[in-house]
Amino acid sequence: MSTLQQAWRLGLGLGFALVAGVAFGQEAKEAEPSRETPGAEAPATKDGAEGEKPKKPKLEQATFGGGCFWCTEAVFERIPGVKSVVSGYSGGNVANPTYEMISTGLTGHAEVIQITYDPSVISFEKLLEYFWIAHDPTTVNSQGPDHGTQYRSIILYHNEDQKRLAEQAKHDLNAKRARKSPVVTQIVPFEAFYPAEEYHQDFARNNPYHGYVETYITPKMYKLKAKLKAESKKKAESN
Repeated sequence: MSTLQQAWRLGLGLGFALVAGVAFGQEAKEAEPSRETPGAEAPATKDGAEGEKPKKPKLEQATFGGGCFWCTEAVFERIPGVKSVVSGYSGGNVANPTYEMISTGLTGHAEVIQITYDPSVISFEKLLEYFWIAHDPTTVNSQGPDHGTQYRSIILYHNEDQKRLAEQAKHDLNAKRARKSPVVTQIVPFEAFYPAEEYHQDFARNNPYHGYVETYITPKMYKLKAKLKAESKKKAESN
């Protein structure tokens, strides 16, 4: 990890630690009459069925590590079908690690993002496509200015289907690269995820003029925007 980035992050962490908590109050509400009146009929839905509610989409999770989680989070939270992205730590051997602990490289954790997505809108295979272009999967324990095992390229699969798809995608990508540097992404089972400190969450969105964001993340956003625009145009032309 670059000395400059570590100074940025540690400085931010100390700043946030000094912020006092805010007390939340709740105004008293007038009591509402009970809706469980004996003999009352349940309201019917538009189709006439009683008590039925619209089914919520079944969401799934994916866990990726591709260097600094500030970068990967900024990419994936803008992709249609992705419901939430949380920066954190995974793949290590210490419970509840802090940023300072994983920065030593001794806990075994990688900086990762936990993605919650709607598979009816975006598939795991499509998420993998964005994963490969969101970072350089051919460098060992480094991404740009960041160096250390915590910045390794890694996919932590949640089920056997994700494992199969990730391994196949890695194989196909290496086959296409021929004599170029091979993809070195680790593919390992997911065991635990620990959310990072609050100041790491939505970092790029909350700090658009931060030096690290302008230098390393903003260019990724331009590439992502171009890719999404091209995909949208292609989809429109096929309809």
